[in-house]
Amino acid sequence: MSTLKSESLRDAYGDVLVELGEQDPRIVVLTADLAESTRTLPFGERFPDRFFNIGVAEANMMGIAAGLAMNGLRPFVSTFAMFAAGKPWEQIRQVIAYQDAPVRIFATHAGLTVGEDGASHQMLEDINNMRVLPGMKVIVPADAVETRQVTRWAAAHDDGPVYVRLSRAKFPTIFNEDDYSFELGKARIVRDGSDVTLLACGLMVANSLAAADALAHQGISARVVNVSSIEPLDVETIVQCARETGRVVTVEEHQIKGGLGSAVCEALSEHRPTPVLRLGVRGQWGQSGEAFALIEHYGLAPAGIAAAVGDFLRGERQP
Repeated sequence: MSTLKSESLRDAYGDVLVELGEQDPRIVVLTADLAESTRTLPFGERFPDRFFNIGVAEANMMGIAAGLAMNGLRPFVSTFAMFAAGKPWEQIRQVIAYQDAPVRIFATHAGLTVGEDGASHQMLEDINNMRVLPGMKVIVPADAVETRQVTRWAAAHDDGPVYVRLSRAKFPTIFNEDDYSFELGKARIVRDGSDVTLLACGLMVANSLAAADALAHQGISARVVNVSSIEPLDVETIVQCARETGRVVTVEEHQIKGGLGSAVCEALSEHRPTPVLRLGVRGQWGQSGEAFALIEHYGLAPAGIAAAVGDFLRGERQP
């Protein structure tokens, strides 16, 4: 692992789309009037005959993508997470998931880090909405390196639909391109520890690593695990970590109901009952504000995570 400058996940996605378009003429890209924001515009400029701006008609976009997929093309669909996993959910269920159509939904602007756009655009329920659908793969990359690898993986994946959650904000890069390899259904331990396991996704992996540094100064050894593949979930690694550290904390930029925390609790309740503290948004709406100020406000900055974990281990905070 290496600590590098922050990079934009959506920029990484857009760059790889162009690369993939050069390699595979079956790749087509659809957008709902947000090509610049989702970073799909460079693909459209390079391959205008394979780029479709459907306009502000997200339900239609999902239906069109399903038809393209079932006729041998490899569609990538991109819009804001609110308009990708919320507004057209019925169409995703009926014509993509139910048909097991290999549509690649890359949703940008997810979570609190949409910032000033406020609660109406801060999608905090999308992991829940997508992971409940049979056959839907749900991935939340931890940084730009993983985003590039997930995009390449998705291009070659023709076994049903995929939902990938990306952020508007830039994330710290925590992986090295030369020694990291994404694998669906696999969680990766990025820092070992013996007292507690932090299971995180997206930006919260970097924040959990920083929290683990702070906890180390308190004599607490925290293991940090990148759970980018939420569906399917790496139950084996999660159970192993629960067995070895005894306590688990989940950290996500999402509602604690229905997201990563719920998935982990479901797995552990069946395979190894373990005390679990879920950190995320607790039944609240987002609000307008600077992206990382909001992360701090909701207790998801490194200091907030470290404080919550410390209280949990001392018995001062209950799950």
